[in-house]
Parts: sequence; C-alpha cells; structure tokens
Amino acid sequence: MSLKFHLQSQFNCDQLKLLGAGSFGVVYKARSLFNGTNFAIKTVYIDPLYQNRELEIMKKVKHRNIVKLLDYFYTTKNEKEVYLHLIMEYVPKTISQLNHYYQIQLDHVPMILVKVYIYQLCRAVAKLHSLGVCHRDIKPDNILISPSSSELRLCDFGSAKILKKGEENTSYICSRHYRAPELIFGSTVYDTKIDLWSIGCVLGELLTGRTLFPGATGILQLVEIIKVLGTPTEKELSCMNKNYSDFNLPKINTKPWTEILPYQTPKEATDLLSKLLRYDPKSRINALDACAHPFFNELRNPNTRLPNQRNLPELFDFDLEELKSVKPQIRKILIQKSKLN
Repeated sequence: MSLKFHLQSQFNCDQLKLLGAGSFGVVYKARSLFNGTNFAIKTVYIDPLYQNRELEIMKKVKHRNIVKLLDYFYTTKNEKEVYLHLIMEYVPKTISQLNHYYQIQLDHVPMILVKVYIYQLCRAVAKLHSLGVCHRDIKPDNILISPSSSELRLCDFGSAKILKKGEENTSYICSRHYRAPELIFGSTVYDTKIDLWSIGCVLGELLTGRTLFPGATGILQLVEIIKVLGTPTEKELSCMNKNYSDFNLPKINTKPWTEILPYQTPKEATDLLSKLLRYDPKSRINALDACAHPFFNELRNPNTRLPNQRNLPELFDFDLEELKSVKPQIRKILIQKSKLN
C-alpha cells in the first residue's frame, strides 16, 4: 500500500508535498480534507541491520518545544521493504531559513528573536536530557519555528539515543559544523553535553549571521574551532578523550569573542556563548542553567513584545519533573517573571 493511498484512505489527507530529504528519511507535507490542517510526515526505511530509535523516543518525550508525534503507521514495498511513517504537527519554517532571510536583507536576526529561540531550544534540550536522551544532531535545519508566534519545536530524532553511563557510542554523529570537539577527537564515551556545544554553535550563528565553525572536513572543522578557542591544553584533551595521545597540535592563542561577534552584541550573549563552547564537556553550562542566564532577563519582563508586537510565546510553564534536579536559586529565576518595568 502506497503512502499516498494510505493517507487518503486512513487519514483523509491529500496534497502530499516533498519538504526535504536526508540520510535518515524523507519529509512530506499533507493536508487534512476534514479541517484543512497541515501535517508533516516523515518516512523512514526500516533497515534490519540498523536500530531505529526515533519512534520510541518520540513516544517517550512530550514537551511544548519538541515537535508533536500525532500518529504513525507502517507500509511495505514488494513485501520485503518496510517503511515507518511518522505523522507530526507541521511547523512552517526553520532557524536556517530565518538566518537566510536576514542574510539576504544584509541584516542580523533581531536580538529579541535570538533570545526567544535559544531559550526555547534550551528548554527542549533540558527536557530530553532529563530523560537521558541525547539528540545528537542539533542544527538550524532541525529547529522548527512559527514566524508569527515565534514558537519553536526541536525535530528530527533519527540520531537521538538514550545514553547510558560508560556505554560506548559512535563518535561519527552530529552534522559537522555543530559537532562537539570530543566527537572530532574520537570519543565514544561522551554524554549529553555534546548537545550543549551544538546549541552554542546555533547561538553563534544567530548572532553573526554565518556558520561559526565552517570546516569542510572533520580535521578542518577542528582547525576552525582552534582558531577561535585556541589550542586545547593536555588536560582539556584528556577531558574530551582520555585515549587521545597525539599532542602535536599547532599552538594558537584564544581569539577574543569581541573579534568574532558583531560590535553591538550584548555582553550577556558573549558570556553565555563562552559557557556553551568549551572544550571540557563537564564545564559547559547545562540547559536549564542556561535558561536562567542574564542573557534571557528581557524575556522575564512582562512588557517585552516580539518585533510584530505580539506577546511572547509561553516560556515559563515548567513542571515539577523539569525542575526536580535544579538548584533552588536557579528554580526561582525560572518560574518567576521579572518585575522590571
């Protein structure tokens, strides 16, 4: 049974339109004939030699900043090939498209939008990490946004995995420009902090309007990182991969963020970026601590509005599960809006 026939007969949908394709699947847009609602449908080939965890993780994770799984079904082709189809909410744009729009305008993304989107991204990642899930492919193309409301949804869990302490995992994961340095150094016992590095790369991209570390290969990616953060010390190398023994790296000094970021970048943005982009994974700020960072204080002001003058999306509806491991001083910041005028 074809995907189109199944959608028409079982879900009363039509207008199947290709949105994108990647190594983990193909994404379509479909419309409900019942009420005109749009859906996103991701089709994935079930390789018997590869463990697909996407459905399991999407069923497990529910959060306002993570794309909603609405339904799923399987189809077969030639009675041998099996395909999984994930029906999800449709969100029209991506952070990548947002950045591209402002690049064409020879402008930068408004700082309030940078704050709104990175804050919501941190919330999504915090939820994943609280469940032991590491996304492993955070990048602008996988961050969906609604331009009118500025709501954000993290999507594409084709690379995601529940990490277990001490368990080895592939180091060849995550899109190159957002890949944490411990992965480049071949670590197979990394933790969820690789996602925090990726968030830092996305933040840097929104601030500068360009890819922060644009390496064409894994080695050149490392070169781009070293050009900014300087040569890692032996201690930092050990923190990234204790089995890495080649210390013959070029001796390069750290470049100040002021030489990389636009001159009008708030010092709070620079501080948060420096706390995310660190060689030592353990020293990177975690996602909920990042949400409490002063960079986001404007979002806690009840008078703050989006550029289109609409209210901010819901940002503070934390539940007890999300906050159970948060320090009291951080929790207080997260659940109370600023009373600044």
